Amino acid sequence: MTAIAPDPTGPGRSAAASGPGAAGAGPATTGSPGSRALGIAALAAVALATLYGLALSPADVEMGDLVRLMYVHVPSATACYLGCFITTAASGLWLWKRTPGWDVLAGAGAELGLLFVVITLVTGSLWGRPTWGTYWTWDARLTSTALLAVLLVGYLALRRLDLDPDARSARVPILGLLLMPNVFIVSRSVEWWRSLHQRATITTLHPQIEGDLMVALMTGFLAVTLVFAWLLLHRFRVGWLEYQAQRLDLDQALDARRSEAGAGASRPTGDEEVAK
Repeated sequence: MTAIAPDPTGPGRSAAASGPGAAGAGPATTGSPGSRALGIAALAAVALATLYGLALSPADVEMGDLVRLMYVHVPSATACYLGCFITTAASGLWLWKRTPGWDVLAGAGAELGLLFVVITLVTGSLWGRPTWGTYWTWDARLTSTALLAVLLVGYLALRRLDLDPDARSARVPILGLLLMPNVFIVSRSVEWWRSLHQRATITTLHPQIEGDLMVALMTGFLAVTLVFAWLLLHRFRVGWLEYQAQRLDLDQALDARRSEAGAGASRPTGDEEVAK
């Protein structure tokens, strides 16, 4: 995690120690030499995955060229699970430490989780149309994945009700804690219920594909993972800058109110003017 985003505890503690909206706490920009290097690596990995997935790898014996959708579909589903894990872990740490960096990281993880679950559903529907004869069916895996997407939308909407994490009630991080149990349900749905969806393509001992197909899938995993890391890094930085801006606006508003109150207290009353 430290390679993906700055330590969320550090900025939170620094801001708390220096006062709300303290300058210099956490990242000051959305980019850095490290993020640029990560972006270049992500672009190279995407180019390699595109080349291998569309040109160098052969068509599958049974699925034909439809197998190429798997090189995006499976890594995207894994990235969605990773985003949900980050949100759940960061939500728990926010409930424990109440430092704003964890709240920012939780929101960033949920946004990326929603992005990749949408990609998963779209690519799955494109695969299902020629395979099952329909874009959508109320299969256990599809339904549980759609419910996970709804939960992510609800979590992000609930975050908008309380923009200030210091004033945010516990209902938002508690909802974040529920994401990983839902991910577990999605991952086990093909085992627990009768499902049209195929079982896991890759297992530790018995992978269902091999050779060039496996290499193409691994390049897809590499590309999606690097893109996820780059997006998470930048979304965390943007979120932290938004938090700092909100705190700065709050400080300025409080200073203005204090100035108005001080000016009112020092202004002479009518009786004082008559006495003079």
